[in-house]
Amino acid sequence: MKPGPAPGHPDDAVDELPAVAPQLRELRRRAGLTLEAAAARARLSPAHLSRLETGRRQPSLPLLLGLARTYGTTVSELLGETPAVADPIVRAGGPGAREADGWTYWQAGGAGRGMQALRVHVPHGRGPDGRGPDELVRVHPGEEWLYVLQGRLRLHLGEAEYLLEPGDSAHFDSLTPHRIGAASPGGADLLFVHTLLQSSLAGLCLGGAATTTHHR
Repeated sequence: MKPGPAPGHPDDAVDELPAVAPQLRELRRRAGLTLEAAAARARLSPAHLSRLETGRRQPSLPLLLGLARTYGTTVSELLGETPAVADPIVRAGGPGAREADGWTYWQAGGAGRGMQALRVHVPHGRGPDGRGPDELVRVHPGEEWLYVLQGRLRLHLGEAEYLLEPGDSAHFDSLTPHRIGAASPGGADLLFVHTLLQSSLAGLCLGGAATTTHHR
């Protein structure tokens, strides 16, 4: 009897998992990636990925997690599970406010989407992590859009500096070094939308570790 692979090996077959070959191929094509490009991103050989897509090999859970990140999706979608229908409405008074080192935000869009929307209060004279607003610079993949609701906002994009009034908005590539600060004594309130998939608050220009509060 031929011995099986050692437990914990990343190529272990997971018999309990349903066939994922059709989903893997469809998600790769939807992402516009060749077999070689997708394999490189997932740190696999093209031959290995081809065997996964044709069902000649079943992926282990670590491989599924890596492939889900590669295609910007979830393991549930890779397994062909039907997600619950997302509620398109976010009601006032829904999810509580969250704080991140002085910054406060409220969820303004649905969870688990490729685009995330927030309502944010930026305090005056203090950036996330306690430093001045002009000291915290962010660079990350994606796009950002913001709209000033109240107060005045100072936005640095690369070497340029902009002062935004209520009603002003900005739309920019997040790979441009950027930083945000309130220019009004009472801070500034804004709507903020970004396209960084599965990002944590620390990955944005808002920065910091978030805690939940229920004020305002």
